[in-house]
Amino acid sequence: MSTQRLRNEDYQDYSSTDVSPEESPSESLGNLPPGAYQRLGESNSTTWFQTLIHLLKGNIGTGLLGLPLAVKNAGILLGPLSLLVIGIAAVHCMGLLVKCARHFCCRLNKPFVDYGDTVMYGLESSPSAWLRNHAHWGRRVVDFFLIVTQLGFCCVYFVFLADNFKQVIEAANGTTNNCHNNETAILMPTMDSRLYMLAFLPFLVLLVFIRNLRALSVFSLLANMSMLVSLVLIYQFIVQGIPNPSRLPLVASWKTYPLFFGTAIFAFEGIGMVLPLENKMKDPQKFSFILYLGMAIVTILYISLGSLGYLQFGASIQGSITLNLPNCWLYQSVKLLYSIGIFFTYGLQFYVPAEIIVPFFVSRVPEPCKLLVDLAVRTAMVCLTCVLAVLIPRLDLVISLVGSVSSSALALIIPPLLEVTTYSSEGLSPLTLAKDALISILGFVGFVVGTYEALSELIQPGAAPISTNSSSAFAYRAGYIL
Repeated sequence: MSTQRLRNEDYQDYSSTDVSPEESPSESLGNLPPGAYQRLGESNSTTWFQTLIHLLKGNIGTGLLGLPLAVKNAGILLGPLSLLVIGIAAVHCMGLLVKCARHFCCRLNKPFVDYGDTVMYGLESSPSAWLRNHAHWGRRVVDFFLIVTQLGFCCVYFVFLADNFKQVIEAANGTTNNCHNNETAILMPTMDSRLYMLAFLPFLVLLVFIRNLRALSVFSLLANMSMLVSLVLIYQFIVQGIPNPSRLPLVASWKTYPLFFGTAIFAFEGIGMVLPLENKMKDPQKFSFILYLGMAIVTILYISLGSLGYLQFGASIQGSITLNLPNCWLYQSVKLLYSIGIFFTYGLQFYVPAEIIVPFFVSRVPEPCKLLVDLAVRTAMVCLTCVLAVLIPRLDLVISLVGSVSSSALALIIPPLLEVTTYSSEGLSPLTLAKDALISILGFVGFVVGTYEALSELIQPGAAPISTNSSSAFAYRAGYIL
């Protein structure tokens, strides 16, 4: 992997801030690396409302659909409270990143610094000579975790597409127009979900052959609309006839809590978007207010969907709440709509690591071979995400593992340490040091324990998960016979 920093002009053709709010897809803006943005002219600057829309879309994606299972892994009381605490910590860390970036912009007389720059300059400000001499590794660490996160999202997309399409196809013969009658949905067994992943592979390879983000953005409106309609219909269903919650545990087993942490931090990992969004605002001084307002809305959305989804489906909740929706054409279409949005978003998520990794190989071959090597590397990267998804075919484990490994580092571990190194020479109060240490320790413990538990569950599964891969009959909560 190339660790050389790409210049801002290298990103000019695919900066997603060039995409209008109507075109920017869910998750695509939030997960593009900070280096992928450049300072734009005043005519292309965004208003506070446009910035708020970008912020909301950048934090809503597949992680949201996995939160009901996350709440189950924590408990109906502990889950929502933990989501609130993690949300507050994640938003606070976003604010710390903005604060440190502004500090270096003023101190170094720069119009804009990205996440990697900020960490590098923060290490250069450290009182430790060793950290100052190795400050360039700060950017490399950030780039590494960004790449891991992006490829992790791509793995999640493979599993999500396979699970949802498999369920729709297997239940096609029993699909009805009535979404309210009690009935059991009998699945007609087809092929294993991993074969569905392989079926999607050639189509996703063709999708990533599109090397210009502007061309990819043509599909953004379709992805946005399909996801928005799907979320509205999901909420419309889960708020109806909520069962008595008394049978649900207030606090789940401590062994499943690390899986909750991984899923929760996966959902809240949108820190890579904050500096680019602030940079593009007409009035950057208002960004802090927009950040806290937008993330408050996101946190409420996360807690409400996670709690209501678990209340509605109880112990039968699956890795994505779409897999629990009734076997009628309306909600089968929800699965297909969201899957369409996820399919096209794959190309935008993939664009980030491709633009960092592909040039490393292309620059080392003769000119006549550059295109062939470019396409070959892209194909190999898509195949890698497919292989990883095949090896971990459980959607909940993929989300939790990606969240624990990379999202915790970007969202919780690095920002508090960045504040310490940035302001160490100016002096920090004991309370601030204690707060930063607490958040970083929380992120590190979640990183270690969450990764361990996800891998342990993968190697030696505990209780058999409720899976769409089963060929036996299954039923849904809320209106369906259990």
